[in-house]
Amino acid sequence: MNGFSPNVIGERFADGTSGERFTVVNPADGSTVAEYVLAGQEDVHAAVAAARAAFPGWSGATPGERSGALHRLAGLLSERAADFVAAEVAQTGKPKRLATEFDVPGTIDNTAFFAGAARDLQGKAAGEYSADHTSYVRREAIGVVGSISPWNYPLQMAAWKILPAIAAGNTIVLKPAELTPLTSVMFAQACLDAGIPAGVVNVVTGRGPVAGAALVAHPEVDMVSFTGSTAVGRGIGATAAGAVKRVHLELGGKAPFLVFDDADVEAAAQGAVAGSLINSGQDCTAATRAYVQRPLYDRFVARVAELFEGVRAGDPLDPATDIGPLISLAQRDRVAGFVDRARAAGAKIVAGGRVPEGLAHGAYYAPTLVVDAAQDSEIVQQEVFGPVLVVLPFDADDEGVALANDTPYGLAASVWTRDVHRSLRGTRELRAGCVWVNDHIPIISEMPHGGYRRSGFGKDMSTYSFDEYTQIKHVMYDTTAVAAKPWHRTVFSQ
Repeated sequence: MNGFSPNVIGERFADGTSGERFTVVNPADGSTVAEYVLAGQEDVHAAVAAARAAFPGWSGATPGERSGALHRLAGLLSERAADFVAAEVAQTGKPKRLATEFDVPGTIDNTAFFAGAARDLQGKAAGEYSADHTSYVRREAIGVVGSISPWNYPLQMAAWKILPAIAAGNTIVLKPAELTPLTSVMFAQACLDAGIPAGVVNVVTGRGPVAGAALVAHPEVDMVSFTGSTAVGRGIGATAAGAVKRVHLELGGKAPFLVFDDADVEAAAQGAVAGSLINSGQDCTAATRAYVQRPLYDRFVARVAELFEGVRAGDPLDPATDIGPLISLAQRDRVAGFVDRARAAGAKIVAGGRVPEGLAHGAYYAPTLVVDAAQDSEIVQQEVFGPVLVVLPFDADDEGVALANDTPYGLAASVWTRDVHRSLRGTRELRAGCVWVNDHIPIISEMPHGGYRRSGFGKDMSTYSFDEYTQIKHVMYDTTAVAAKPWHRTVFSQ
């Protein structure tokens, strides 16, 4: 992509000032997608200044005005859908089918949702909660939001950061992953074209330790939102806490897939394949640990292995391709390392565990099914972030629930059963921010997304996300017009 500018500061599109060149590579074939200069601290300062300057006007706009701009944005995204698909596929290697049917339409729907939600920022009803006063609640924008988005869903994650923030009246500086900045910049361009004022949405593309650190620590950034690994999230949380900034963290996951012995085995197997392989397994909600009650265990493993062997890896632009490459050769080698160490520790690789034949030129890794791993092993406890599913048996229901909860994470989970009582127990006792019953992965704009424990805190999507991006202000009016109020005597008695 010739002439790509990775930074949007106000209405200016520009290269970074760090002096360090970076190449966006298509992981399917190693070809160059774009070249640019990474952002440095100066670019972050300029972007924050642009966001600060735009804040009074944007936060002072009526909900209807912000809603109108977001409706126009949704329309532009729809018109440019094919361009977004092409850019997303080129920079990530994900199958065109996934980008066309999931990433891009999901982003358009999310934009349309927040266009409506912008007009529904509600507080508690006004009333006389004290006999002598009328109280009401205002929701007010926080200010400048500094957001950092990941490389696995570049467009969707950028939208999840930007949309609730600006719908609530904030302005934002987004730092996308340097591996995948194209669609974030395109989204910012669409915001400008939709009439969202310059400075409301800014993008700086640089390395985390440079641009990301400068954004998180910037004194004019009022709130930090981060999606990424738990390890990086800890550091960001510590920095934000030291400056007493609002922080929202959506971190890693290790989602359990709990199959009771009355479940539909075919439905569970189909769900496990789709839930574990979406986006080549590079999804923090992906099914990674299937716990299957012993009467169904052998049938489940055999059927998942059969389905895995039929999954087609290949050219992301081929409509027949089911699974694309991982984001980079380094990520492929990281995933392979997890599998190799599990094998060395005694686990059995039932399917996959290798680079697919004929695809060594890209960052591909075959869908991999692992059994006989120990509950406390690395591959069961740690986030692999690749097309790897581990299956473990359990006996009693209590054991299955306990095993499902036995990692530090708590982002997503699913329970598979025909029994309403088992399903209710699963939704009640599985410690995760989202629990599916007889399905795994679907998300909708109207419902929140966020985790428990080391998966972070705070919500993306839905009107619940406004709790992250607004300040709550209590306003209290005296209704008596009495100068000397009875409560004054508790302080002085003249």
